[in-house]
Amino acid sequence: MTAWRTRPLEAVWPIAYFDGIVVHVRGANGKVSKHTIYVAIGVNLEGHKELLGLWLGQSEGAKFWLACLTDLKSRGLRDIFVACIDGLSGFAEAIHAAYPQTSVQLCVVHLVRAALRYVSTEDGKAVTADLKKIYQAATVVEAEQALETSAQAWDAKYPTIAKVWRAKWSDIITLFDFPAAIRRAIYTTNAIESVNSVIRKFTRNRKIYPNEESALKIVYMAIHEAAKKWTMPIRHWKQALNHFAILYEGCMPDQAGK
Repeated sequence: MTAWRTRPLEAVWPIAYFDGIVVHVRGANGKVSKHTIYVAIGVNLEGHKELLGLWLGQSEGAKFWLACLTDLKSRGLRDIFVACIDGLSGFAEAIHAAYPQTSVQLCVVHLVRAALRYVSTEDGKAVTADLKKIYQAATVVEAEQALETSAQAWDAKYPTIAKVWRAKWSDIITLFDFPAAIRRAIYTTNAIESVNSVIRKFTRNRKIYPNEESALKIVYMAIHEAAKKWTMPIRHWKQALNHFAILYEGCMPDQAGK
């Protein structure tokens, strides 16, 4: 596991996803406390998903994420074109400190999951369908119209949904800076959700870990189990890659002469 966590990385990753998973760990003094497993998943130039890094900290925070990003840089990761993150305060600033040219996009999976936290099971599918119309809209104007339509339909029962999406709107609409091919590549990749589901399966019967190393090991094994299914590139990846090559001219390895 140590050799894998310190392995060299390819220089360019068009898309990266970052997430934190909370676990409970017993310390040397016998006291149980919350820790965060920091997970970084990348999409490489061939369109394949790969786990980039795994770290453990006392709690999730932008400062620790910056240390994780610095570790990725030290292992050779030079450029990330689009970073998908949750709404953690200061996280976008941490990414820009390490990778100034990276575009930051709030992860659609996190946004939808956060919205459904307020929704009853019977309304879940209908709310999800309305939210899908927002992030799959062709333009920002259409997305704003879809958000307004969703608000009109659900504000009476779930006013928090539209309020949260409006509050984070400037980070949500980063999607529309890109052509449709790249947007599809960003929001159709459920890498984080697939990893989390496998981790939950591995950890279902283990509520407390005896130490930090045991927590890292079980999550490491869980993610490698999930990675067995990552055998195919993202659908229509070549279309997205062509747009990346134009938008990030000079950054692609063949263009940069590396």
